[in-house]
Amino acid sequence: MLPPIAGRFVAGESAPAALEHARQINQRGVGTILNLLGEHYDERGPADDDADTYRALVDDIAGADLRACLSVKPSQLGLDVGENVFRENLARVVEHAAGEGVFVWIDMEDHTTTDATLDAFEHHAREHESVGVCIQANLKRTPADVARLAALPGKVRLVKGAYDPPQSVGYRESERVDEAYRDLLERMFRTFDGGIAVGSHDPAMIARARDLHDEHGTDYEIQMLMGVREDAQAELAADCEIWQYAPYGSKWLSYFYRRVSERTGNLAFALRALVGG
Repeated sequence: MLPPIAGRFVAGESAPAALEHARQINQRGVGTILNLLGEHYDERGPADDDADTYRALVDDIAGADLRACLSVKPSQLGLDVGENVFRENLARVVEHAAGEGVFVWIDMEDHTTTDATLDAFEHHAREHESVGVCIQANLKRTPADVARLAALPGKVRLVKGAYDPPQSVGYRESERVDEAYRDLLERMFRTFDGGIAVGSHDPAMIARARDLHDEHGTDYEIQMLMGVREDAQAELAADCEIWQYAPYGSKWLSYFYRRVSERTGNLAFALRALVGG
């Protein structure tokens, strides 16, 4: 059973619970990106099972009056088993979702998966505009990836990056990552026709995106995690399109600990809840 403290960051253990969470935040003007927790499978069976679960989730979203979509991880769909397994499962999810009018985001994992992820996105973006991909500002290669993606349909989510890359391929210093993020935002607003997703909780980056929108007129949206700056999410929804990334499922424990350890504010919240404060 999901303890109440974890419920700040995880939208329940089941699809019905996740859909109810989506319904609740839709009432505050916030869309929901649902992600079934699970990753790094080394056998095909669990990857196939999660692809089937995503297809069922597509049916649930399509049958409900919700502003919701889904997001999948390559290793969850079998990339660690083989790129062919990932591509087959992704195709099953994306093609089914496109038929039901449901958008699919493809998450980005560590730097070793970037090429396989972008190649898969490009293939599907040329067939279905209802697909998006995530790119990471802390990788040195990302400016070239932005140039590649500018010509494609679909959407692109820019994040700072949750994985620590080797110094040879990326940045670890927060100031350097911030600098790269600002530069990439400017490139995207200047060269994209739209479909920009600003994946950040940083008020400075959100303000910069608003300024760039005013300068270039390029459509964009803001994406934040469930449990982080939720008051700000509702406030921002009054002026721009905002989506909340909401994970769910039985494999919530490692995700929860990752969230509370990322920031001292999250950890303090967790400790207060544990002692009943």
